Amino acid sequence: MMQKKLSEMKAELEAASLEELPAYLQRFETDERAGAAALVKRFRKKLEKEAKEDERLYKMLSYERTYGSFSHICGIDEAGRGPLAGPVVAGAVILPKDCTIRYLNDSKQLSEKMREQLYNEIMEKAVAVAVGMASPARIDEINILQATYEAMREAIGRLRVRPDLLLNDAVRIPEVNIEQVPIVKGDAKSLSIAAASVIAKVTRDRLMKDYDKLMPEYGFAAHKGYGSAAHIQALRQYGPSPIHRASFIKNFHL
Repeated sequence: MMQKKLSEMKAELEAASLEELPAYLQRFETDERAGAAALVKRFRKKLEKEAKEDERLYKMLSYERTYGSFSHICGIDEAGRGPLAGPVVAGAVILPKDCTIRYLNDSKQLSEKMREQLYNEIMEKAVAVAVGMASPARIDEINILQATYEAMREAIGRLRVRPDLLLNDAVRIPEVNIEQVPIVKGDAKSLSIAAASVIAKVTRDRLMKDYDKLMPEYGFAAHKGYGSAAHIQALRQYGPSPIHRASFIKNFHL
């Protein structure tokens, strides 16, 4: 029987689904060519990696399983509590039952490219997605914690499907008449919260890039308003912009 070209083997392995890969590998592992052995080894590693991802995803859905009697479980998280400029943004996401989104994790653990890809997948698969924001002026007026709660309440209120349970990253949101489960480091423990984390982070980052086009001297696209050395230097050189948080920069002696 004529052996397949290595290029053909590679193409078949790359095109195979995760379910189909083991059968392909079993068939190809009798091929004694070094190139074939290298391909089999490479794709076995891929299977091992995907098996670990399956395990991680199963753990990330533990809270969703625990509260599986609720119809619409909503993950809540925020982005932008710490920066010197820009709004704080909250994300609210209701995923379908048994939804899995591979490699979805706490947004801080993901590259910008991966966050953008996952943002699109979340928007495509979610039952409902919404964001809420509190402006820099509002943060100065009522403080960052209260502004964060306000943004979270706004996000919940904008959902087109009303949730019957909230899984929150660490906080309990006041003035919300929905059952809540605060989870410390929830964005790394719950898929719903991780989804909200990505939605909030990508939304805020895009906004800061837009601000960068209007005020390029501050470098918002690079640091997203966080207190980097370059940002503080620009602040001292140009003074505060309309989106700087006065209460956050008062100790910089500008």
